[in-house]
Amino acid sequence: MSFQLTGFDLDQFVRETLAEDLGEGLPGGGRDVTSESVIPADARFSGVMDTRDAIHVAGLPVAEAFFRALDPNMTINILVDEGAKVPAGTDLMRLEGNARAMLTAERAALNTVQHLSGIATMVAEYVAAMDNPDCTLLDTRKTIPGLRHLEKYAVRMGGGANHRMGLWDAAMIKDNHVLVAGSVGEAVRRAVEAGVKDIICEVDRIDQIEPALEAGATRLLLDNMEPDTLREAVALVAGRVPTEASGGINLETIQAKAATGVDFVSVGRLTQSAPAADVGLDFTPL
Repeated sequence: MSFQLTGFDLDQFVRETLAEDLGEGLPGGGRDVTSESVIPADARFSGVMDTRDAIHVAGLPVAEAFFRALDPNMTINILVDEGAKVPAGTDLMRLEGNARAMLTAERAALNTVQHLSGIATMVAEYVAAMDNPDCTLLDTRKTIPGLRHLEKYAVRMGGGANHRMGLWDAAMIKDNHVLVAGSVGEAVRRAVEAGVKDIICEVDRIDQIEPALEAGATRLLLDNMEPDTLREAVALVAGRVPTEASGGINLETIQAKAATGVDFVSVGRLTQSAPAADVGLDFTPL
């Protein structure tokens, strides 16, 4: 298995997640008391992970890493590709190995697949509702702390794309920055003078567009604008920089906003509130 995301340490994530579940470092912690007391140390299970929902799949290699961390010799077969659209009832993974290891890793593995597949599935729904190959669906920084790399990976598995990864890879000038700087133009000018390459400037009024562009913004985030206003803004920008619609976007509004000519539509709920997919794992003693 090879699963690599830039900036994400899979082994560390697995160690820390299992340590949390096992209570390592806590009085009486560091073990799975249920499995140790009920399941013989040499017992073996076979298992099948399947989905009870129609989903876009994400997270199976991470689930595999949880099982292998506790039983390196476990036989694991991943049955579907990451990003695949599968119907309810599809088997996703088959396992065979130490029963205690499977039971101890089960919840962490399922939590990951359920959460990431839930994100990928919601993203795919938004892409379908947008129905516009000329407009790209983006996520935001509204991610669960510690899970950003995985959640943004799941967005890609659902057919979306990633906004900036964090505070470091692009400037995002918002209303509070403008409040301190005094104006949109001054805020952008300061970022330009600081040598920032990518400068996204949020504007919520048409009259902020020219000052932002003249000062050197490289992208405009058109915030909470209705479709008619978005069209006016896109016409005024006239292709000088990419444009992004954000705010008030859901499955009912995304098609109309994407149709205004913007290059991107960003939706925070993709990572902030996607429901977990119904994925389960059934074991059989060997």
